[in-house]
Amino acid sequence: MLAKRIIPCMDIKKGRVVKGIKFENIKDAGNPLELAKEYNKQGADEVSFLDIMASAEARGIMLELVKNVSKELFIPFSVGGGIKSVDDIQEILKAGAEKVSIGSTAVNNPELIKEAADKFGSQAIVLSVDAKKNPEMESGYEVFVKGGREPTGLDALSFAKKMEELGAGEILLNAMDSDGTKKGYDLVITRMFSENLNIPIIASGGAGSPEDILEVLTKGKADAALAASIFHYGEYTIKDVKDFLQKNGVEVRK
Repeated sequence: MLAKRIIPCMDIKKGRVVKGIKFENIKDAGNPLELAKEYNKQGADEVSFLDIMASAEARGIMLELVKNVSKELFIPFSVGGGIKSVDDIQEILKAGAEKVSIGSTAVNNPELIKEAADKFGSQAIVLSVDAKKNPEMESGYEVFVKGGREPTGLDALSFAKKMEELGAGEILLNAMDSDGTKKGYDLVITRMFSENLNIPIIASGGAGSPEDILEVLTKGKADAALAASIFHYGEYTIKDVKDFLQKNGVEVRK
């Protein structure tokens, strides 16, 4: 079995790390560079940066932050938000990121996923899916864009399958209904994605404890668990989580 990954996620707004509940009530959570260094020290497998207002504000990517982080971080990190073109992706990768995370633009311009995968390799391309429950959709979930503000009418699973065919290397699955609630991940959509797609699934939204992370990696069959609040506010360290997972038979990188 491949080792499961633990990935702290930093939502960035105006240069600061923030955290909300169900994509609303955003509060400050710290300095991105300082937090990244701390997570590096704690043993994170990767770090994810998402500029949560870039698409909604039709703004460009945060290159200065990427350059600064790449000087301090010795683990892979991904960057998302405001990516609109192959040139944007090239700039981010050149600045030091290992991966880019593409959300809203993949909905508006699916061919970007193919172009990017062809040019940089699928391993560098993460599809970010913001999904919300909608019983009218075939899978029961709808894709949202612009930081979760705008419904698309697209079925989440069908969309993900199409993006996999176009070359996405993994999927960051943001379950909007559980985001920031700290009541556990959405196991239904996570398991559905894990069982119906052939690329790694990073579960996101709802981590409140090591038990929640264990559950999404086992019952939800996710390849990686992304968490924010529990790490940003010091409730648990990454070591706490990894020790707990290991005691419960889940293979992790130490």
